[in-house]
Amino acid sequence: MKAKSYRLWIVALAAGAIAIGLGIVNRAAISDWLLHVTGEEQLLPQVRGLWQLASNVTRPLPDTADDVPTRFADVNPFGINVFLEQEVEPGKRERVLQMVSQAGFGWIRQEFPWEDIEIHGKGDFEDRRHEPHRSAWEKYDHIVALAEKYGLEIVARLSNPPAWSRAAGDENGTRAPPDDLNDYGDFVAAVVGRYKGRVRYYQIWNEPNIYPEWGNLPIDPEGYVELLKVAYSRAKEADPGCVILSGALAQTIELGDCIGGYNCNLNDFLFLQRLYDAGAKNYFDILAVNDYGMWSGPYDRRMRPRVINFSRPMYIRDIMVENGDAAKPIWFTEMNWNAIPDGHPAYPSYGRVTDEQLARYVVEAYQRAQEEWPWVGVIFYWFFKRPHDLEKDQAWYYFRMAEPDFTPLPVYDAMKAYITRSRR
Repeated sequence: MKAKSYRLWIVALAAGAIAIGLGIVNRAAISDWLLHVTGEEQLLPQVRGLWQLASNVTRPLPDTADDVPTRFADVNPFGINVFLEQEVEPGKRERVLQMVSQAGFGWIRQEFPWEDIEIHGKGDFEDRRHEPHRSAWEKYDHIVALAEKYGLEIVARLSNPPAWSRAAGDENGTRAPPDDLNDYGDFVAAVVGRYKGRVRYYQIWNEPNIYPEWGNLPIDPEGYVELLKVAYSRAKEADPGCVILSGALAQTIELGDCIGGYNCNLNDFLFLQRLYDAGAKNYFDILAVNDYGMWSGPYDRRMRPRVINFSRPMYIRDIMVENGDAAKPIWFTEMNWNAIPDGHPAYPSYGRVTDEQLARYVVEAYQRAQEEWPWVGVIFYWFFKRPHDLEKDQAWYYFRMAEPDFTPLPVYDAMKAYITRSRR
């Protein structure tokens, strides 16, 4: 964002403060205005947020190069994550996509786990874990066919190596990279070749900058770039028209320190710069990030590198611009707030909102991105539903849009109404 824009914000803040002091605006208007500049609901956090926001001008601010034409940004922005591979009954897979389509979403992000497709060994695509044996492709062919039936584009996430791909098996974690990157390249080529002309978008890995997505190993940006190069090259050979998303960057301020020898996380800004330094620029078409609002709303405009809020991707964009990559977009492959019930025994690791706040925040997040960030493409809500409620004891379960029995939550109806309005 240009410095001029921030100067205008400071003028607006000053004018707002004067109006508040003179009592020109009423309390409801004040509260609404403060909410839409600080992302805070309560008065004291709003006042603190206003002060912190004013301090934005005391530090370097992101250059988001809003006037640079960006590929893959002018697209239907409405996406959602699904877990169709975990739905045992084909009818439930279809019901998920029926509801997703009825709400107006245009995209799904669906994992195609390597460990669930090339299960037992190199080049072996038969599933012999149950009787009768069947093709491991069968389920994924069904998912692709359902997406086509309901007019949904797929971003296929290619991750989760099988144990056979590592001499140590799962000793270093089930998501540790394979010993031979060409094994992963062969898998990528097999998936992309099979669905050529039907699936165009592929994400290579997920959150490689945090534990446990790189296994029980130190975070390795340079190692991820080597994997990305192999995957990108093999995917483009299989389908020159395919589009490659990078592994989504997780929001974290940690500096790569490991707990107990593993459990490592590396700041997303540092990780991204090291990707560029290692030559990643020519090996992805879209930069994927995950953008959770955490403890404040979507209009939290405070820009602090060590604060995680919805505005954080502006810093990511700044790094892209600095590295001459402004013509590429950012897609939010996961976005949400957490509606964990008050009094739930799990720690609210992701913040806490009510179901009503969630419905409002998610709509406003799409609105803000569409109005202010022309370099953002698809935003994928995390997530539609889980296949069961066995994870209700965990905080992350409460990102869902519907219950396992398909009962929709308020955010479903709010998004359905918003998407309908946006198409008029």
